[in-house]
Amino acid sequence: QVQLVESGGGLVQAGGSLRLSCAASGSAFRINAMDMGWYRQAPGKQRELVAAITSGGSTDYADSAKGRFTISRDNAKNTVYLQMNSLKTEDTAVYYCAAKNWHASDFRSWGQGTQVTVSS
Repeated sequence: QVQLVESGGGLVQAGGSLRLSCAASGSAFRINAMDMGWYRQAPGKQRELVAAITSGGSTDYADSAKGRFTISRDNAKNTVYLQMNSLKTEDTAVYYCAAKNWHASDFRSWGQGTQVTVSS
């Protein structure tokens, strides 16, 4: 129903920064009424929620991301961002963008993922 495309991943040294983007599209789709999130999955580990932003603009972060990551949205561009600062090697993972209607209980639409690799 909703197409999500992530970009901005890459290789970065520990302590560096990356900005991930998630472009959303679809028939009559706007992110205005959507809750958006960023998940990540490292090899051998379960997928975990990193950050989320509601249609109203409130945000939530995993403890590991608080103070370092910032999720934001630009509704006019149908785009969600994840600014990642002070990156650590343990942040290495595939990062996925997710979307759901504000009244849905679970994220239902997913992007293809973008690889983030942090070297020491």
